[in-house]
Amino acid sequence: MSLKVIGAGFGRTGTLSLKLALEQLGFDKCYHMMEVQPEHRAVWSKAHRGEGVDLDALFDGFQATVDWPSCNLWQDQLKHFPDAKVILSLRDPESWYKSVMNTIYPTCVAAAESDDENIKAFGEWAFEIVWNPIFDGRLDDKARVIDIFNRHNEAVQATCPADKLLVFEAKDGWAPLCEFLGCDVPETDYPRSNSTEEFNAGGGAKET
Repeated sequence: MSLKVIGAGFGRTGTLSLKLALEQLGFDKCYHMMEVQPEHRAVWSKAHRGEGVDLDALFDGFQATVDWPSCNLWQDQLKHFPDAKVILSLRDPESWYKSVMNTIYPTCVAAAESDDENIKAFGEWAFEIVWNPIFDGRLDDKARVIDIFNRHNEAVQATCPADKLLVFEAKDGWAPLCEFLGCDVPETDYPRSNSTEEFNAGGGAKET
């Protein structure tokens, strides 16, 4: 099995809803931060250091991937799975930053400071592969974080072949996603999952 869909959008751009949508369309399973098992963390750390990893083994059993820790390595994945299509999930930058700061970032900070060794290990790993290398750990610098977010999105659109790329927002619903992937439009509503309220109500159990 090889990846058929590669998500290039940062976390908190509707990635969990997109995961659920892709799985409903038959791209099952879709890799997401919640799929990361402890044994995967070292592999992702290696990949983020630019070292070679076995992508076939890492994505064994998966047809799609979205969210961190894979989204900012989308080019490596597309090179390895050249027949895959790329989805860049977007969100209003101000809304995105507010969501990050109300959900996944404070959750990771708390995890990194936890007395529980397993939780602490996850938090430290999240800083190793997301918050420090991408944002230099300066999440309080709103303008800079949003600039990084925008530049990532612009780079994806500038470098991904146009015929392989869908720029997508959750509010767009099923139609453009299904057209891009060649799927029938489901009769059910497009998934809406993991809002800030749901995230916090669940104690941040689904890390992104």
